Amino acid sequence: MKPTVNSLFLIDDDEIYLFTMKKIIQKNKLVDNVHEFKNGFDAIEFLSKMSSSNEVLPDMILLDINMPVMDGWTFMELFAMLKPKLNKNITVYMISSSINQIDINRAKTISDISDFIVKPIGSQQLINIFSNAA
Repeated sequence: MKPTVNSLFLIDDDEIYLFTMKKIIQKNKLVDNVHEFKNGFDAIEFLSKMSSSNEVLPDMILLDINMPVMDGWTFMELFAMLKPKLNKNITVYMISSSINQIDINRAKTISDISDFIVKPIGSQQLINIFSNAA
């Protein structure tokens, strides 16, 4: 079965999380292309440069909150400004180890965030996320 998500951006500074996510994705053949960024700045810079190139823009972003250089909240502020220039609808999930209700409520107020998901993410939960994107 062909993945419905062709391109995914993993934006997170946690090497173990990135490794685990890529293994789950590969094992379950969830996505064709996975790009990883260690902070929001690198990801937003890439999106800005490639804004007119639909084939390199992601279908989905899994975004961490706490990262060096630029956190997930700042990324979302800049993403909202950049979004009108993108010729693609991109689904964003905020993924965090935070169980702070303030973070969860804040994510719910941002219309560009589809859902707030607490780490760790298991295989079935990730499969469900990708199934919902179909």
